[in-house]
Amino acid sequence: MKFGLRHIRYFIAVAEELHFRRAAERLGIAQPALSRAIQHLEDELGVTLFLRSNRHVTITEAGKTFLQGSQGVMNAMEHTVNNTKQVHSGQIGILRVGYTDFAIAGALPNLLKGFRTQQAGVTLQPHHDVTTDQLLKLEAGMLDVGFVTGPVVKQGFERCLIQKERFVCVVHESHPFSARSSIQLEELAHEDFVHGPARDWEHFYYYLIPLCRRAGFVPRIVQEAYNSDGILGLVASGMGITVLTESANNLARPGLKSIPISNVTERLMTVAIWKSDVMNGVKKMFIDYIRSQSPES
Repeated sequence: MKFGLRHIRYFIAVAEELHFRRAAERLGIAQPALSRAIQHLEDELGVTLFLRSNRHVTITEAGKTFLQGSQGVMNAMEHTVNNTKQVHSGQIGILRVGYTDFAIAGALPNLLKGFRTQQAGVTLQPHHDVTTDQLLKLEAGMLDVGFVTGPVVKQGFERCLIQKERFVCVVHESHPFSARSSIQLEELAHEDFVHGPARDWEHFYYYLIPLCRRAGFVPRIVQEAYNSDGILGLVASGMGITVLTESANNLARPGLKSIPISNVTERLMTVAIWKSDVMNGVKKMFIDYIRSQSPES
């Protein structure tokens, strides 16, 4: 059928006014043009929509049925247009967010909550992944923004600092260190460590191994777990000690003690990272928000 939204809009105006001149004035077009458009619509539909006389215009039963459907079409189109504009401006849409253990145990929950409060129409889809896997998924377009262990310098990507954390040693309460208010890193030289697999925790090891080497030892890792919760579970089982960051206090298990490491001044960084050449309204809105919350802002 050869008619479009213009014909439907014209038809609705005539149906509501039941007067061609008033409908033409409302639409801002000439009355003959309106009459031709309605006649074309009737010809295409093969029905009579209006009964016309010199004094009256009456809508037919077929016209009433078409009016009901036409109003639905226009309402649906208006809704679609509004949604399209909101997606473009970042008010609605879907955002795929990657996060590490350190991010979700630290500043990220408040960041996501604050953003959702401001932009309730945006659906956040968080995915837990280690830094290495997040970078691969960002490159492949499977994530929009990653919250990873930094620093990360990668061509074609931008980044924003989210948090800097102190390192702590976590021991079971039965361990001799548990009564201490602080320790020095070299005191851990002969301890059994629990940590993540080297491949998955590669970016954390960029911090841990050089720190330990400067303290005169290489950590003796005797047990591994994929995530922080698993590591703390093994420490709680008496399998060894671990070095994490202060956000581990937010994952505390009964029977564990977190001890500051007094002679380590380095801080573990969590950064947000994203491909700078792939941007839409929702992603830009989110990036603007996290930049406004950054410790560097």
